[in-house]
Amino acid sequence: MRLFRYLLLFLMVQTLLFSNQLFAQTAINPVIPGDFADPSIIKVSNQYYAIGTSSEWAPHFPIYTSADLLNWKQTGYVFDQAPAWTTGSFWAPEFDYHDNTYFIYYTARRKKDLVSCVGVAISKYPDRGFVDQGVIIDHGKEAIDGFVFLDKGTRYITFKAYGLDNRPIEILGFKLSKDGLRTEGEPFSLLKDDQRIGLEGQSILKKDGYYYLFYSAGNCCGAQCDYNVRVARSKSFTGPYEQYPGNPLLMENAYWKCSGHGTFVTAKNGKTYYLYHAYNKETTVFAGRQGMLAELLWPEKNGWPVFKEQSGPAINPDLKLTFKSPLIDKGWQWDFRNSITKVSQRDGKIHLSGKIEGNLTGIALTRRPVSGVFEAETVVSNANKALKGLTYYGDANAALGVGVTGNTVEFWTVQAKERKVRASARLEDNTPVALKMKVMPDKSVQVFFKQGSKDWENLNIDEKVTTDFLPQWDRSPRIGLHFKGLPTEEAVFSSFELKYKL
Repeated sequence: MRLFRYLLLFLMVQTLLFSNQLFAQTAINPVIPGDFADPSIIKVSNQYYAIGTSSEWAPHFPIYTSADLLNWKQTGYVFDQAPAWTTGSFWAPEFDYHDNTYFIYYTARRKKDLVSCVGVAISKYPDRGFVDQGVIIDHGKEAIDGFVFLDKGTRYITFKAYGLDNRPIEILGFKLSKDGLRTEGEPFSLLKDDQRIGLEGQSILKKDGYYYLFYSAGNCCGAQCDYNVRVARSKSFTGPYEQYPGNPLLMENAYWKCSGHGTFVTAKNGKTYYLYHAYNKETTVFAGRQGMLAELLWPEKNGWPVFKEQSGPAINPDLKLTFKSPLIDKGWQWDFRNSITKVSQRDGKIHLSGKIEGNLTGIALTRRPVSGVFEAETVVSNANKALKGLTYYGDANAALGVGVTGNTVEFWTVQAKERKVRASARLEDNTPVALKMKVMPDKSVQVFFKQGSKDWENLNIDEKVTTDFLPQWDRSPRIGLHFKGLPTEEAVFSSFELKYKL
């Protein structure tokens, strides 16, 4: 009889996996396009809120809201300024709510020793007003990926430990204080990576007397990633946990790869959904880890779960910005580590300036891309010696762009700590200059300029320049506006337009 039950369960799981594979052959759209890794989700009344990793971009931890889990709009950020104790690596923020307070437990690198710790911020609102409360978990060489679980009236915070040690990674837990701002007692181990396949991004559910610990295994990031979602279960929150023999639950399909690091929400319809990230196999690191959605299904009581991937709506991601409002569009971000960036809008123009912290590139005011194949345009309205224009920016030492300096337009790159002017041309006068950058399917870059009613002029170069050197380990390169000059100078733009080829 037991053999028959196992055989029946095996056939059911295989049927569901086969149906999921068929479903995966149908094009699946992200629900939050572009780089939005390690998402966390919470439902407040009839509204959903999601936050995600921002890595080295400021403002920190973008916040999105939705009424239906499929259509999302960015409303702001958790932090406009980096908390005083941090220096970068803003990863894996996690929502929690109790005592009329919203908590976000987040990872950041500590300024004094560059160790990643888990911090906490609180607010009376889910999408604004968060005030940092400092470090809550400091554990060895690294503590990341905080996740809070309420069990029998007690809150616990779990996290990834030992990822930088020569020993198996573990998911550890602490009991939380009643106010959610301190840990209590000694840490305990929930799950150990004895197989050495990777273990992080945990999220826990309880169903039918079992605790189900979902986690991500493999390499999270970059073109060679192999991330996937797995599950283990236990009758006790503290373990021991039994691995599901059918792992992984989410893996590569025809369109997406490296699925992982998500959290759950119970929707208005009573169903459970998992918001997670994955790379599109066409755009990979050039669009980053995008926000995806899957429904969690339970084939039988006391059995193992399966995921059914959901598709977001088809959208037109093209963008055309004018600057009539004094309010800065929430989609702009910048590399806060390498510059002090100042942005304002007035008189129908956007003004970009600031202080450059010793880098060769300058200041980049950028957008999260949804593809690595695009066409960007802007109009530079002012004339001075500063370099002003468009950029495709990976990091302070990995960028390229086209800009105007004095009466010259130039195509430049910064790579391997060397800045090169690849091509240049003289301008006729000081009238506004329109600039265009095109990135082709083979990753090659073309740049153009024009003044007045003249046709676009290609700034030709002898050698091929590609975007291969731009992507960073944990984030996609970004498209946007650029300034490199003295703090007393500025760049002024009257428009910005972005068209994608998907």
